[in-house]
Amino acid sequence: MKILLAVDGSAYTKKMLAYLVTHEQWLNPANDYTVLTVQPQLPPRARAAVGKAVVEDYNREEAEKVLGPVSKFLVRHSVDAKTTWKVGHAGEVISKFAQDGKFDLLVMGSHGHGTLLNLVTGSVATAVLAHCTVPVLLVR
Repeated sequence: MKILLAVDGSAYTKKMLAYLVTHEQWLNPANDYTVLTVQPQLPPRARAAVGKAVVEDYNREEAEKVLGPVSKFLVRHSVDAKTTWKVGHAGEVISKFAQDGKFDLLVMGSHGHGTLLNLVTGSVATAVLAHCTVPVLLVR
């Protein structure tokens, strides 16, 4: 099975990984894993002020802060996963990446906010569910 793990380095990512460890069908060395993190795009003025190279370095460093610990965790559990990062609106980028990559399953942690809070603050999980055609497993 080709599985995409969407991570942000939060406590919800840790809960998702802990859930996977307790369910062999989801965390199994026989599956093909890709770990994705999405960095928010810096405002246009900030990008223009510091330059493209500085912005790319910053995004790469921030992504590695998230991907490094997740990769170590997966290696400890005998899972060899590819890692990648993108820049943009997380919900849209995750959905598009899952669909374009023809993944069988997308797994991500969720804050578990109610509908009212999502209306006010928005939610990556809500955006993914609205846009993604790949089956999604939300762990909260």
